[in-house]
Amino acid sequence: MTKSNDLVLERTLNAPRELVWRAWTDPKLLKQWFAPKPYEISEVEMDLRPGGIFRIRMVGPDGFDTGHGNPGCVLEVVDGEKLVWTSALAPQYRPAEMGEGCESFPMTAVVTLADGGDGKTLYRAVALHRNEADRNVHEQMGFDDGWGKCAEQLEELAQGLAANA
Repeated sequence: MTKSNDLVLERTLNAPRELVWRAWTDPKLLKQWFAPKPYEISEVEMDLRPGGIFRIRMVGPDGFDTGHGNPGCVLEVVDGEKLVWTSALAPQYRPAEMGEGCESFPMTAVVTLADGGDGKTLYRAVALHRNEADRNVHEQMGFDDGWGKCAEQLEELAQGLAANA
């Protein structure tokens, strides 16, 4: 793994870690925040165990549609702390077919959560790429803005869950 091939987002979220984790692992909740508005997640399919599926379908203005979405593979789950999946593999560790757009390059996502004190969560999302070219494509697609906006939406949702608890 070469650091220059990674894109990293770090935030301190003003929401409890267990609710941030729930928002990541409940498909109904993930649909509410995992696309930067005005984009939306129209479908989520996840089986959160190693070898399980992690698939989303994003739609947006002007007919934008990721189609079926790349059926990525879950690699690691540490309850409440860590979620790792990759688009390089399909479920059950089968090699994935690469398409266009988001599916044109393999990526592994590593999401970690830690207690930040005072009901806050230290949130870190890392997108691992096989080379600098893939990293650059992902960055130019708007990784920083997109994942940053999603982190804000995640925080808002988790705060709402806390308020309704």
